Amino acid sequence: MRVVIAGGHGKIARLLERLLAERDDLPVGLVRNPDHCADLRALEAEPVVCDLERAEVGEVVEHVSGADAVVFAAGAGPGSGAARKETVDRAASVLLADACEAAGVRRFIQISSMGIDRAGAPGMDEVFTAYLRAKGAAEDDLRARDLDWTILRPGSLTDEPGTGRVQLAERVPYGSVSRQDVAAVVLALLDHPTTVRRTLELIGGDTPIPDAVSAV
Repeated sequence: MRVVIAGGHGKIARLLERLLAERDDLPVGLVRNPDHCADLRALEAEPVVCDLERAEVGEVVEHVSGADAVVFAAGAGPGSGAARKETVDRAASVLLADACEAAGVRRFIQISSMGIDRAGAPGMDEVFTAYLRAKGAAEDDLRARDLDWTILRPGSLTDEPGTGRVQLAERVPYGSVSRQDVAAVVLALLDHPTTVRRTLELIGGDTPIPDAVSAV
């Protein structure tokens, strides 16, 4: 399976690339910084330099053509302002989906965020509000497309070792989840076409990941 991952040097993306490579799939990581290519090669992933904030759709089509699936794992990241939430968390997702439609790549997994319905709540930081609104707009765009999409909304992300056990459903209580477990869930979603056109929330839990994915 050839899987193209936007945000290919992010923490979740690198964990996913390792999992894919371990089972002899071909992970392809789209990265903005050429200096990150060596890190991806060390994971046995194929790095492709492509800045989704500046690329034209034709360039992205070239990179996703022939893929079995695409994963949007990009994000502006901590310390970035509201403007980059728009250009990365929303616009880059839209560009990637445009490219998938043009290239005939149907499977699209989008890593989003829990809490989107709380955007703009009293006392919420304006940059975090912009982040949630950008993620929500990217979700809305994807739902309107004729793609085999799945939207995954993890809770608060941690760098703790994964437990392999989660809670996964259309609605779960707000909580935390390790990035390692998020990557493992994305891998399982790639293997389960029954999760197409589902929006799923994810936190740590008691159910083994294969069982949790099968149950939805």
